[in-house]
Amino acid sequence: MKAKDGIKYALSFGVAAVLLWFSFRNVEWSQFWMALKSCSWGFVLLSMLIGVASFFFRAVRWKMLLDPLDPSLRLGPVFNAINISYLVNMVIPRGGDVIRNVYIAKHSETGPDGYKKASFEKALGTAVLDRLWDGVVMILLFIVVLGLMWSRYGSFVTETLLGSVAAKRNTVLVLAGLAVVGLLAVWALYHYRERNPLAGKIWHFVRGLGEGLLSCLKMKSAWKFAVYTLLVWGCYWMMSATIIWAVQGINPAVLGGQASGLTALQQLGLPDALFLCLVGAVSTLVPVPGGFGAFHYVVSLALSAIYGIPMEIGIIFATLSHESQAITQMLCGAVSYGLEMK
Repeated sequence: MKAKDGIKYALSFGVAAVLLWFSFRNVEWSQFWMALKSCSWGFVLLSMLIGVASFFFRAVRWKMLLDPLDPSLRLGPVFNAINISYLVNMVIPRGGDVIRNVYIAKHSETGPDGYKKASFEKALGTAVLDRLWDGVVMILLFIVVLGLMWSRYGSFVTETLLGSVAAKRNTVLVLAGLAVVGLLAVWALYHYRERNPLAGKIWHFVRGLGEGLLSCLKMKSAWKFAVYTLLVWGCYWMMSATIIWAVQGINPAVLGGQASGLTALQQLGLPDALFLCLVGAVSTLVPVPGGFGAFHYVVSLALSAIYGIPMEIGIIFATLSHESQAITQMLCGAVSYGLEMK
């Protein structure tokens, strides 16, 4: 491992540790464990099963983007690649996004030009497109939720989630500058691709990435892609809702003076579950291993800022939500890894 990679991973783990400390610093551990023990674990198990369903729907959707590149790819390896990527992300932030494309290239057929039909760079392009599409859906859902319930959620979003971004006045200029530099770099690579071997190799990678990004234009039955997208996000919504139902089984008496906070948490409904699942999705932008710390802090902060639920109570919901899915991802990832190593 290079020194700079070691520093990057150390910083990532450090950020996760700091966020976890801020999330749990005021927790009364005896009450916390009693609350976890007394929740409705059947709903937690249901949330985990819905999580597996979301992995499957995501794999089917990604395969639709990969099919124009290599129709021979089977759903099994694509599903395994998704699961293994989640497992890798538990240790290396964003590492799974690289690994899953390696597995796809491994299972892809070789084309007449001697390259894999769904080579690493082409698969990476489809993965980037997959992420971008989820980003668009998340923004649209935020707009819908905020439009319907701005009085409840508006101040939290503008002041807490977007405040730090809005404070950076030069963000748009920097992004525009990077876009211009990127376009100039692509032009230079294309212009010198035949004169310079290194430029030729980089151009081949960039071209493959572009083919992956444009795979959606050759996708059959685009309406199915939209349906699977709705199924993926429907699963995320229900994963959040089932955890709310799980905490409804906790006896408020186990938390003593914090009983009122738990009661407020137990009274949340489906609209709140959708908002919390979107807030949790925003936390994934923080590059920490497996979302540890970032998810706990952002979600418990949202519960505190919007609903007045103390963070030491909100962390019960955040912990059940995150750890149940973390265990699901590790189990599915381990099984898929075992299948791929046969």
